[in-house]
Amino acid sequence: MLKIDNKLILSWGDIDDLVDKLCKEIPLELPLVDSVHGIARGGLTPAVMISHKLNLPYVSVVGKNTLVVDDIADSGVTLEKSPGVYTAVLHYKPHTSCFKPSIWANLHKGDEWVLYPWETKDSDPIQDYLNKDKDKFAHLADANYIGGLTMPKENTNKVGKNG
Repeated sequence: MLKIDNKLILSWGDIDDLVDKLCKEIPLELPLVDSVHGIARGGLTPAVMISHKLNLPYVSVVGKNTLVVDDIADSGVTLEKSPGVYTAVLHYKPHTSCFKPSIWANLHKGDEWVLYPWETKDSDPIQDYLNKDKDKFAHLADANYIGGLTMPKENTNKVGKNG
């Protein structure tokens, strides 16, 4: 992992290590999981890797025992709105996420933007689908913005149904 300009840049080796960590925990913590689904776009790659490593089918329709995978629970909004009971992420930011995943490979307490190998190195610290209207959504780049509220930096309380 490389840190440059408040960004943590991950390598494919880092991703493989994080996926391996999840794959060790999934059978122990989520024994009922029988399939895997990845949230487009960030969750697709780790979901396929988990599917191969655990010999679980990758599915396009989430069932009652499907593990829903994303790369990060940063704001948590994507996973909060996703289907499924079981969730896994490579990185979980409890101080900014309104959603607590079932399991995570890395608990990230920093405010750095995590940059995955499938993203461009010059990506802005804001979700790309919000980037087209940067000024309107500039406040979302602040790691202390959660679901419509600006939270003080020292607040580590989780918000949401699993907090």
